[in-house]
Amino acid sequence: MAADDAGKILDEPLSEALSRRYLAYALSTITQRALPDVRDGLKPVHRRLMYAMRLLRLDPNTSAKKSARVVGDVIGKYHPHGDVAVYDALVRLAQDFAQRYPLIDGQGNFGNIDGDNAAAMRYTECRLTEAAQLLLDGIDEDAVDFRATYDGEEEEPVVLPAGFPNLLANGSSGIAVGMATSIPPHNAAELIDACVLLLDRPEATTVELMDKVQGPDFPTGGVIVESRESLLETYETGRGGVRHRAAWHREDTGRGGWQIVVTQMPYQVKKADLVEKLAELIEGKKAPLLGDVRDESAEDIRLVLEPRSRTVEPEVLMESLFKLSDLESRFPVNMNVLDARGAPVVMGLKQALVAFLDHRREVLVRRARYRLAKIEARLHILDGLLIVFLNLDEVIRIVRFEDEPKAKLIETFKIDDIQADAILNTRLRQLARLEEMELRREHAALSEERDGINAMLGSDKAQWKLVGVGLRDVRKILGPDTTVGRRRSIFAEAPQVDTAATAEAFITREPITVILSERGWIRAAKGRVEDPSELKFKEGDKLAFLTPAETTDKLLIFASDGRFFTLGCDKLPSARGHGEPVRLMIELEDKVGIVAVFPFKAGRKRFMASKAGYGFVMPEEEALATRKAGKQVLNVDGGAALICMEADGDQVAVVGDNGKILIFGMDELPEMPRGKGVKLQTYREGALRDALVFKAEDGAAWIDGAGRTRAWPEWKDWIGKRAASGKLAPKGFPTSKRFRPK
Repeated sequence: MAADDAGKILDEPLSEALSRRYLAYALSTITQRALPDVRDGLKPVHRRLMYAMRLLRLDPNTSAKKSARVVGDVIGKYHPHGDVAVYDALVRLAQDFAQRYPLIDGQGNFGNIDGDNAAAMRYTECRLTEAAQLLLDGIDEDAVDFRATYDGEEEEPVVLPAGFPNLLANGSSGIAVGMATSIPPHNAAELIDACVLLLDRPEATTVELMDKVQGPDFPTGGVIVESRESLLETYETGRGGVRHRAAWHREDTGRGGWQIVVTQMPYQVKKADLVEKLAELIEGKKAPLLGDVRDESAEDIRLVLEPRSRTVEPEVLMESLFKLSDLESRFPVNMNVLDARGAPVVMGLKQALVAFLDHRREVLVRRARYRLAKIEARLHILDGLLIVFLNLDEVIRIVRFEDEPKAKLIETFKIDDIQADAILNTRLRQLARLEEMELRREHAALSEERDGINAMLGSDKAQWKLVGVGLRDVRKILGPDTTVGRRRSIFAEAPQVDTAATAEAFITREPITVILSERGWIRAAKGRVEDPSELKFKEGDKLAFLTPAETTDKLLIFASDGRFFTLGCDKLPSARGHGEPVRLMIELEDKVGIVAVFPFKAGRKRFMASKAGYGFVMPEEEALATRKAGKQVLNVDGGAALICMEADGDQVAVVGDNGKILIFGMDELPEMPRGKGVKLQTYREGALRDALVFKAEDGAAWIDGAGRTRAWPEWKDWIGKRAASGKLAPKGFPTSKRFRPK
């Protein structure tokens, strides 16, 4: 190793080197790639695209140029990244279904709402839009700071002047390291109205601002079903979400038939993917109300949905599809932006608008000072030119006869180099009397303008007033009366309909028998199974539960860990084979057993008990579970659930492993939706073995090992208080210590 290279080697711990470099990478990602600036709402790549196109003079009234030319300038001068990433950013700025106010006017194939990609950049052309010009207006008048580009050969703007609040108007999304941003688009005219309100009343609250800004305004239109209270919290905190639905209407097809026509899509939902998803729902029988879907779109969106039956209400059909598909989407809101200092911060609606107004004021002041400097320079020259007319003969003599006329003019009339050059560059025909009058009029007008600018620069009130005037002028361009400015998204409340009940109406009601084997294979046989011995099982498997039900029933499965699971009987596999493992349908671990299987019946109650000897009465409605993971009902405290039987009596008999029986009234048990319950019986050793619920008027009985029912006339001798230890079982009680065979 050469001695000169020794100083280039750094000796430091690897962890410190990695953490420092990763921090630098993270900060670069946050500030230079993912988060937009609160002032102009742009990320660096978008800002560089705008500036490069301005230098190429790609104004709205000029002819477009190849996108490849623009991308080449951007990556060559300002943005040292891949051309694909830059072109993708350019394409998005031109898509009217992605940008609320497109900043680029694209000519050629720039993709579509189906998700198709744009043509290659060598085929497409682009130019700036009128909205983009509003963002760039004043950039040549020292309105913003410039910085050196990555190679130091050019300069680029740090931020654009931004004639309208583009951050909220077009929205933004991005993922950085450890943080992200997601801002929905809004209506520019509403945002400007809110800005004007803040100029008039800086103390205005978010509630008052929402009288102007109703909510997001997505470029694809659609219906926003988020409540005003939820939107208020989102605008206050800068975090939340917006539910956005497709717009649709009913279309009669004659003879009592009808169909749904979707005309507007939720934001950022690809139509082709949505059609494919709906077709999968139909094929998989997961959308029982939907019969067919077809895409009849041309230039306008027309997605046709046919119901399976004309008796279904259109609102019910759509509500079911909103839950099952991307016909409704939720746009997350996280208004994480870079403030004027370049620091990431989450802002609410008012904070973002105030930051924009502060930027507009700074732009106004800087442009005014730039104009003031130009006026002062012109007045200085005019002062020199007026000397010509006051001393015309002497000036002509000096020019004609002096060897150094410039120096002589400076010496004679006490002027400087700039004024002397202006005098010497004056043409003879400009020395006419009319030209003198024109110069004096220009001098007076500029002097008046200078005084006005100086007065404005000295008054905060005048500055804010001019900011408001500028915003009102922009509103005329982007206002609700224009094609681009009219509101597209509307607001509505989601109707409350029982889609599940309607879906069940399409299930044919037939008797079935649910068959569950010991190894957990489940199936449904049509009709009633009279002889269980004829059922076939896999080798080594046998019958565990045989439950009569109907196809319209909900099947409840109670597990030994105290959870309930719910399955639709119409979705159970056929009994032609051995069925399917029930553990694939529900999230039930192999070590957890199944205690009971029965169809749900509204209004019925269940007696629940754990092996530890605790129990309660539960309304059967509390057992219904909507999740695949089930619903925890009985707290077993590390033990196991033992009993789940219908509470159709007024007496409860419990028997423990010790052979003692206790009978007490059902009214001693609490009715609970979930929990551990109360103590049923006290055991010195062992635990609860079995239980029986019966009516006192019918008497108690048990079934012996041979399957015969044995009456128990003296059962009242075992009556006691709940939680007592009980008495030994009577003679003849089964040795299994159970009222019913297991």
